[in-house]
Amino acid sequence: MPEGKAVNKMFAGIAGRYDLANHLLSGGVDFYWRRVLTQMVKACRPREVVDLATGSGDVAFKLRDRIGTEVPVTGLDFCEPMLVEARAKRSAKKSYSDIAFEFGDCMDLPLEDNSVDAFTISFGVRNFENRQHGLREILRVLRPGGRLFVLEFSQPDKWFCPIYYFYLKLILPWVAALATGDKSAYDYLAGTIEDFPSKEALTEQLTQAGYETVEATGLTFSIVAIHEAQKAQPK
Repeated sequence: MPEGKAVNKMFAGIAGRYDLANHLLSGGVDFYWRRVLTQMVKACRPREVVDLATGSGDVAFKLRDRIGTEVPVTGLDFCEPMLVEARAKRSAKKSYSDIAFEFGDCMDLPLEDNSVDAFTISFGVRNFENRQHGLREILRVLRPGGRLFVLEFSQPDKWFCPIYYFYLKLILPWVAALATGDKSAYDYLAGTIEDFPSKEALTEQLTQAGYETVEATGLTFSIVAIHEAQKAQPK
């Protein structure tokens, strides 16, 4: 699994062009993925939501749009340059002014036990230095009955694999290099996507971490999946 310091340095280097690269490389489908994610969060009616690995804040902003101002939204990230981007975007729109963007490492969350109704994390689990430790750390902070929503790359449907991996290995890094000036960062991205577990395997990893129920929903030929994992209620 990737080393945390190296991941931090990589994201710091592309922070200013991160949004452009995401929209370009996904063909704009990332907007749809966030829409589905935030609809699922709204359906569970949380009292507060924390967006982990929030990056430049796009999921946190979409959560605010979706669930309204009565539900507190906080974005946490361990890369300060990404938080700078999120805060700059927040300042540009008054309706986002109450969203807090703070430092927070998923390996050691600055939050109390059993204190959060819902967590979201988009394209961040793949970068955990220790995946099981990170998943258990989130579980520690969730209230009983609380939910973790993981939006992450997955293994695509078999028929789509040849097309997808051609794009992933041969096209994505070069397009990313033009957009960000850093091909190496997206060589890393392509490698982590290729090696990341399938929906079924990540479901098993979440179960092993201690979540009581896990449901996976594949999107866009299962290029990505949303896993909804719930912490057990006391009996």
